[in-house]
Amino acid sequence: MKFVSWNVNGLRACMNKGFMETFQTLDADIFCLQETKMQPHQLELDLPRYKQYWNSAEKKGYSGTAIFTKVEPLNVSYGLGIEEHDHEGRVITLEFDKFFMVCVYTPNSKRELERLDYRMQWEDAFRNYLVELNKQKPVVMCGDLNVAHKEIDLKNPKTNRRSAGFTDEERSKMTELLQAGFVDTFRYLYPDKTSIYSWWSYMRKARENNAGWRIDYFIVSKDIEENIKEAGIHNEFFGSDHCPVSLELDI
Repeated sequence: MKFVSWNVNGLRACMNKGFMETFQTLDADIFCLQETKMQPHQLELDLPRYKQYWNSAEKKGYSGTAIFTKVEPLNVSYGLGIEEHDHEGRVITLEFDKFFMVCVYTPNSKRELERLDYRMQWEDAFRNYLVELNKQKPVVMCGDLNVAHKEIDLKNPKTNRRSAGFTDEERSKMTELLQAGFVDTFRYLYPDKTSIYSWWSYMRKARENNAGWRIDYFIVSKDIEENIKEAGIHNEFFGSDHCPVSLELDI
């Protein structure tokens, strides 16, 4: 199966920047979006081959996730089932016969790290959620995790040491997640590959200079790591400050 994940930074805006062309070119079996920034009724998407599932934030024009799938799921759930974490449309889970598909948009710690404490609570809750799913069947999780895990995952690690997305706290939570039985698919195949990023600031010609961060991931259960066939970061596609990432999995 082919999976694609993309933080579109506002789907309605991205529609005017080639979203449909990119969607059709990548031709995924399951296509996950983050930061849709909309309610489903605000956009008519003509995707006849796909079932559509949306989880929108209560706050208009903020956050939000969606999954478009060619394969109809057995079950669909929204959020983590925890009141304090389920107002921002950040998680969708589809259950299929052989695996769970989880699309996530992890909260940003923000400038001055004003939301770091909340982020730590979220990380523990989300990790526990995935661990419980993984007890039932393998998990394929994707999304904007808002963290560059290792120094290799961003252009300027030294100057960003206490920046949101590269704090010791956020990086250690990513390590905890992987140690709980999961695999970063891109690093599984390409442990030493450098200068490959999925997000660039709109400031200072960051994308032109490839001064980016790898913060968009496909994470799978360690039990199925040998099923990973390919993991891609598609920086040839524009339309957002993120580019799409992909996974090909024998499942």
